[in-house]
Amino acid sequence: MISKKNLTVIIVSFASNDVIFNCIDSIDDDLNIVVIENSNNLDLKKKLEQNYKNVICILNSLNSGMGAGNNFGLSKINTEYALILNPDVVLENYTISELVNASKVIDKFSILAPIHSNKDYPNYKTVKGLEHNDSNFINVISVDGYAMLLNLKRIKKALNLKDYRFFDENIFMYLENDDLCKRLINKKEKIFIIKSSKINHLGAKGVSQIFKNQIELSRNWHWSWSRYYYKKKHFGFFSALLSETPRAINSLIKFFVYSMINHNRKKIYILRFQGFLNALLGKSSSYRPKIDLDYLKN
Repeated sequence: MISKKNLTVIIVSFASNDVIFNCIDSIDDDLNIVVIENSNNLDLKKKLEQNYKNVICILNSLNSGMGAGNNFGLSKINTEYALILNPDVVLENYTISELVNASKVIDKFSILAPIHSNKDYPNYKTVKGLEHNDSNFINVISVDGYAMLLNLKRIKKALNLKDYRFFDENIFMYLENDDLCKRLINKKEKIFIIKSSKINHLGAKGVSQIFKNQIELSRNWHWSWSRYYYKKKHFGFFSALLSETPRAINSLIKFFVYSMINHNRKKIYILRFQGFLNALLGKSSSYRPKIDLDYLKN
């Protein structure tokens, strides 16, 4: 059963100055929070630790992505449970207490997650007939990575993990949460959405908006790379090829179309194609946005 004494919040940040303070303000101040700052921003670390007594900010000089950042954070805690959050989320008043209450009723779970406050943006996937009988719980096959509470001991046992690498560190961005959920579902583990626990997600706002254009390019490259990698890992080479090749060809066609009318859109579509091509060739998720973090110091 979850309690505030055996739960730690982990937030992976990358130049998240615009949103992370609102996120932390919404978290119960008697919960320990570990922030992994992937941009190595010393100023942000100082501000966070000066403003919040329950926050430890660890600088990561190597921007290793969301999954690896979360793994790094998990390696630094000793609690039985960890609530993984993105910096662009805001919890409602009873988000965490409702997760705690749910754990008193559901004794066998690997992941619990709050539900998005806007029903038009569901943060989970399920299959017909899988729902739990209790109307407050939805038995699901995956949850979005911006808010997921991990039962660490149970997950380690189910996946036979010898260390803290819960997330696949080959994935830099996107689907690292789906990958973890898929591996757990394959082991017959349970994942639940708790409908009485609600959360707000800004969506694609985790990085300071002065870097918006470069981050958008990075997202498009990694979305294509991660889709192919995930499909190949779980369903095989031919399934990935059949699923993702039409998308890649469509991106290449749009690249040529937008080359004549819109330079920014042209960049997006060629990066989508390049992400797919790199994954197809077995190359790592190596693309990084070209940003100058010194702007944050001004």
